[in-house]
Amino acid sequence: MTDQGLQFPKFYVTAPSPCPYLDGRIERKVFTELRGPDAAALNEALGRVGFRRSQSVVYRPACEGCSECVSVRVRVKDFKPTRSLRRVAKLNTDLKAEVRPPLVTDEQYELLRTYLEERHADGTMADMTAEEFRDMVETSPVPTVLVEYRRAIDGKLMATALTDELSDGLSMIYSFFDTQETARSLGTYLIYDHIIRAGYANQPYVYLGYWVKDSPKMSYKGRFRPLERLGQNGWFEIQDEEAPK
Repeated sequence: MTDQGLQFPKFYVTAPSPCPYLDGRIERKVFTELRGPDAAALNEALGRVGFRRSQSVVYRPACEGCSECVSVRVRVKDFKPTRSLRRVAKLNTDLKAEVRPPLVTDEQYELLRTYLEERHADGTMADMTAEEFRDMVETSPVPTVLVEYRRAIDGKLMATALTDELSDGLSMIYSFFDTQETARSLGTYLIYDHIIRAGYANQPYVYLGYWVKDSPKMSYKGRFRPLERLGQNGWFEIQDEEAPK
């Protein structure tokens, strides 16, 4: 590929398929491939206009007649945890987090398999093989890490987050956890911990992917404020009456 090809990537559109968030809707995505020495810069540039990374591809919704999927991010410096978030953090003080290189282990895959079977048995990733999991993690063309969360008392792996390191913050690509530990609210805690990590590193944002206002699957993102969404004129703060409950 020429340098010009790297600077001006080709975009493609997926075939129509059922929307995973809203019943009766059809989704399509526009996407392009990340490759070459400009991959990280392209990923960041497209991320700021609503694209998300998956392996070596970045994509965003391109659905006809629907614009319910909006990109959201937490503004770190103004983040103030609610009482319920502080409670979640307290419940997980026995967990020790470690940032690791993007290299998968059998232990991670076993946790992922259980998570998918319990939470997303009908999802597109339900049949993910160990090799596919390895591709998802290890073929990243941009700076990315795995954050492991282990129980301090016995070292049991409780959760893992695949996270891209951007110049303006952290982008949470995918996370999974022990579904039997429901009282811990691990999915919420992982986001909370990433916000705290970004704050320590003086990074302004944590990107949470897409929010669909009328999808119950997305409601947890509203717990992290101030939450910004991407609109036609850039990023702006979501107001109380608009936020997911």
